[in-house]
Amino acid sequence: MSRKAGNPPIKDLKDVLIQFKAGRVSIDDAERMLKGEMMKEIEQVANLDLFREARTGIPEIVFAESKSVQDLETIINHFLDGKGFAIISRLTAEQIDAIKASFPDTLDLKERARMAVIRGKDCPCPPPGAGVVGIITAGTSDIPIAEEAATMCELMGCQVERFNDVGIAGIHRVFPPMKAMIDRDVDVIIVCAGMEGALPAVVASLTDRLVIGVPISTGYGFGGKGETALRSMLQSCAPGLVTVNIDNGIGAGAAAALVARRIGKLRESIGQ
Repeated sequence: MSRKAGNPPIKDLKDVLIQFKAGRVSIDDAERMLKGEMMKEIEQVANLDLFREARTGIPEIVFAESKSVQDLETIINHFLDGKGFAIISRLTAEQIDAIKASFPDTLDLKERARMAVIRGKDCPCPPPGAGVVGIITAGTSDIPIAEEAATMCELMGCQVERFNDVGIAGIHRVFPPMKAMIDRDVDVIIVCAGMEGALPAVVASLTDRLVIGVPISTGYGFGGKGETALRSMLQSCAPGLVTVNIDNGIGAGAAAALVARRIGKLRESIGQ
């Protein structure tokens, strides 16, 4: 069921209740919003889960890479209509050019992460919360996936501390970022590494924070598409290291943000 003309966009469950309390929607409209717009089917193209963030704390992300430009823009417009914003990942060069032309005034492009956020005029960016995530890359080639994770954390209200090119080929490079993260008192650490994927285990051996390893599809020869890094992280003997799939910056960022936000809220509640 599509949204009736004149009703404001729905951000989350709380927003529906606020609109009802303020008298902007009737009780019948509020019930319809809650029932009919939780899932929206778009012209046999996609099913949008508009209230995923309300249920899980993680916003729905549009995976763009395999979609046509026309289908992608249709999905974006329905998100803008239903929630006031759309988040897109794994954009191609053709798709980036298209959304630049279609949404020039509302586009926040994260080009290195191949992500974009498109907001309606009445949907401001949320202020950062109290959770802090540290993100480390083993090499420069790992930065695009690290930026995907960082963007996800920021969209979920966390602050991000970035440290790049910290690979164990020069083990001395690990210690200054670790000291900086201790000083910053980060809540969770994401470590992105290709090749043999050893850096996350090293970091996990040096901290009492949860470490999320992201195997990256960079390297040479056998197992050089992230398989060796994935196996290495899964087989790590360092407790406190958990691992997501190859190049899964979205998954790592979402998991880290969930943990960091809970810790940040706890700190705020006890006045730290």
